Amino acid sequence: MILAFDNILSPEAVRDARAAFERIAFRDGRASAGAQAKLVKDNEQAVPDDPEAAPIRKMIGDEIFRHQEFRLATRPVKLSPIMLSRYKPGMSYGAHVDHPISGGGQMRRDVSFTLFLNEPDAYDGGELIIMDGVGELDVKLPAGSMIVYPSTSLHRVAEVTRGERLAAVGWAQSMVRDAKRREILYDLNVARLDLFDQYGKSKNSDLLAKASANLLQMWADV
Repeated sequence: MILAFDNILSPEAVRDARAAFERIAFRDGRASAGAQAKLVKDNEQAVPDDPEAAPIRKMIGDEIFRHQEFRLATRPVKLSPIMLSRYKPGMSYGAHVDHPISGGGQMRRDVSFTLFLNEPDAYDGGELIIMDGVGELDVKLPAGSMIVYPSTSLHRVAEVTRGERLAAVGWAQSMVRDAKRREILYDLNVARLDLFDQYGKSKNSDLLAKASANLLQMWADV
């Protein structure tokens, strides 16, 4: 399941994040890549222990984790530390799959996400391209919006030809490991909440809540 969420960050939070990029120290992004990804990765990432980056990472992670639709879609147990990335002209990231386990075996990566931090017209190229076996989905969202997709997906970032692409990237470990099961739970809850908004508490909304709760109990890996 691939979903886009608008307004994860407020305009003020986006401005704070972009301002922080001017102060943060960056390094070659290949430092965090595996052996195969190093061959196709060409970007810059914030130095992990840079104190200027810490409050922005925390702010972004907190906003993502508390977002209701994100929680319904991913059922997160925890998030990885947020990675701040920058692509300058000529930079790109070739086709790859995210490593299934974070560094040091700290968590399983079930869901990947990219939060865009500058507007699409600030740079040319730089689309996140997700390859799903049928075709390619090109993603370039407004600042503060986020794309969420299974970490098993093959994907790449197109070359930036003008300007800079600024983004926050991370991963979630879900209590429901299987992506198809997460999609079923998400669809059930979207339908339940829509019924509740239209008609209030009803027999049908109760039945959907019961089905969702029973499936979550059956499938949860906690």
